[in-house]
Amino acid sequence: MNPKDFRDSTAGRCVKTPEGYWAFVPNPLPPKIGYDQKLISLLSDADRQLGELSGTGRLLPNPYLLISPYVHREAVSSSRIEGTQASLDDLYLYEVAAKEKPRVDDVKEVRNYVLAMEHGLKLLNTLPISIRLIREIHKVLMQDVRGNQATPGELRRTQNWIGRPGSTPQTATIVPPPVGEMTTGLRDWEKYLHSKPSEPPLIQCALMHLQFEAIHPFLDGNGRVGRLLITFFLIERKHLTQPLLYLSSYFEKNRAEYYARLLAVSQEGDWHGWLEFFLEGVVAQTADAIADSKRILELNADYHNQIAQAKSVPETARRIVDEVFANPFVSITVLSKKWELSFNSVKNGVTRLVELGILEELPGRQRNRLFVAKKLMELLSPR
Repeated sequence: MNPKDFRDSTAGRCVKTPEGYWAFVPNPLPPKIGYDQKLISLLSDADRQLGELSGTGRLLPNPYLLISPYVHREAVSSSRIEGTQASLDDLYLYEVAAKEKPRVDDVKEVRNYVLAMEHGLKLLNTLPISIRLIREIHKVLMQDVRGNQATPGELRRTQNWIGRPGSTPQTATIVPPPVGEMTTGLRDWEKYLHSKPSEPPLIQCALMHLQFEAIHPFLDGNGRVGRLLITFFLIERKHLTQPLLYLSSYFEKNRAEYYARLLAVSQEGDWHGWLEFFLEGVVAQTADAIADSKRILELNADYHNQIAQAKSVPETARRIVDEVFANPFVSITVLSKKWELSFNSVKNGVTRLVELGILEELPGRQRNRLFVAKKLMELLSPR
């Protein structure tokens, strides 16, 4: 890390460590923000779109029909930013056939993201966004995966850095604050969130995410925790009624710019560039989420209409139709155990759904036969 790259920054300062390398220490939030016309317009559009999405969530008869698909897609996108290769299919297959060797080794990391999201949403009922909450989330996220040696749930006690593979603190793109400054910075970050800031909520959210990434309080998993915090923040501040907005897909599509915008704040104090990028992401993703919500709900209604018009449909078939929105892959064995029903009872429901064209059997599996709601899977897959 070259301190000359940071000499024009108003976002923090460079400090030389006893080991001889330089590190960047961000200033406490909030920075001074000049609201020009473009930023005001973006903020207005993002607020309007977010309000519409929140209203959609409020009217849902069964929010889980949307929450589960969105959480799974977010898990795949956020984890891919960190280099995982697992697809949405891999994640769903791993969940329904956990005893089998997964097709992709890093699918466990993606599954942990889903578990961390679910755990965090439960914690928000009793715990605000805080140092304690991020440690709880990190513990779930990093359990039994690569990086497990990075002490899941524990703040780092040694230096980390960000750069190309094989880089050192001397050659890294940026070195987060040393442990002492990291501890102080994290406390200041928490105080900002609990101080009822005057900035508009979406601006607070953007600042919160960037500052967390600049502090980088864990040895591994900082990016994923930071992106989880965006959804947690909007839920906690009641700007979303349901966890239906996720920015990781936008960040993944614009990965180079995402990292460049984060770095530009540290190096140049370019808060405007980051805030515009963040709000553009909110506008884009809320529009996609609203459109996807309608398509998913329409497909669910179409499935139920097919069943209502068909003859001799077992009750288990109706239950399976809603179940596939949690996981489009169906195992008769898994569902019979989950529902405490006989194997044949569930099998009859699956067989009828295959006859109706709602489910298709995956080929090449003689044991633990699996079925998939192909039309739903196509709808959920990244476009």
